[in-house]
Amino acid sequence: MSENSFFDESTENSQVKATIVAKYFWAWAKVIIPQAKKRGAKIAYIDLFSEPGRYKDGSKSTPLLILERAIADPDMSRMLVTIFNDKDLNNIQSLQLVINSLPGINNLSNKPVILNKEVGEEIIQAFEKIKLVPTLFFIDPWGYKGLSIRLIGSVIMNWGCDCLFFFNYNRINMGLNNTAVKEHMNSLFGQERANSLQEQLQPLQPFERELTIVEAICQALKEIGGNYSLPFRFKNSKGNRTSHHLIFVSKNVLGYSIMKEIMAKESSGTEQGVPSFEYNSATMIQPLLFELSRPLDELENMLMDEFAGQNMKMIEVYEQHHIGKRYIKKNYKDVLLKLEAQGKITAYPSSRRKNTFGDDVRINFPPKQ
Repeated sequence: MSENSFFDESTENSQVKATIVAKYFWAWAKVIIPQAKKRGAKIAYIDLFSEPGRYKDGSKSTPLLILERAIADPDMSRMLVTIFNDKDLNNIQSLQLVINSLPGINNLSNKPVILNKEVGEEIIQAFEKIKLVPTLFFIDPWGYKGLSIRLIGSVIMNWGCDCLFFFNYNRINMGLNNTAVKEHMNSLFGQERANSLQEQLQPLQPFERELTIVEAICQALKEIGGNYSLPFRFKNSKGNRTSHHLIFVSKNVLGYSIMKEIMAKESSGTEQGVPSFEYNSATMIQPLLFELSRPLDELENMLMDEFAGQNMKMIEVYEQHHIGKRYIKKNYKDVLLKLEAQGKITAYPSSRRKNTFGDDVRINFPPKQ
């Protein structure tokens, strides 16, 4: 299989991936720009494995979606610096042609920079030595070559810098037991964690292997300052195997909360309204399979137990509880409304618009029985 085959397929998966990145870029930029203006700084978008500008069917890839956003927004058109890199010269030449043909591209104050470099030690050292402006990084290699925990750390260490990266679970799962690619696995997880993973994975079933591997990369991200990470899973066309994850990492809880809402909307399925944080075309065909578990019932029990005897605002409940869980703010409000209706909690003010639970509504959780 060629390195470009995933990109060439222009599957629904790759389009969803591009949509998530573009939506977050817009939301991230709107938060960052006012602060960047005060600091006299620009903002940046860097794509280290950008590939051609369009899929084979003509649909737009991530670089074009980003540039179109920038062209349409006065602040972004003045402040945004974009860097697109790919080691394949044909990809870069194709991307350059497509960018040149974008309407309004000459209105950008900073012309897109197009590079033709292999991602490795040279690029990592460059990032480690400079103080970057607020930057959204997208790291999307076909396999895992070029992706390392040190690279991610080098790009998120500065203020306002977040990262999204392609985590090819299928190939990494196989690579962890392949001595020929041990160096790549060590670069991705760290040598000690990679060695430990090999031992942990031996007795595990496929589902357990996946949870363990994804947990390991999230723990590795924490060690480099990426305290808030969020994986979004993609399944193959049959819906029976994970192909890859798109993993978001940030030092800031606000970025995490924004991305959670974006990924929730792009999820192909829900359970009791709780997003799956995956795109799986099979959920459209087999929706009943995704309603068998009862995650909102679990959330009810968690809140009653963890906040027993406390009096706090709804927003405080959400902020203290949602990190590391797939619940979004709406799920918390739905559960609190249900608990209030059942008389299990008391909420103030009690007179509100029907079926609403504002951020500032106070909740009195009864003590444990």
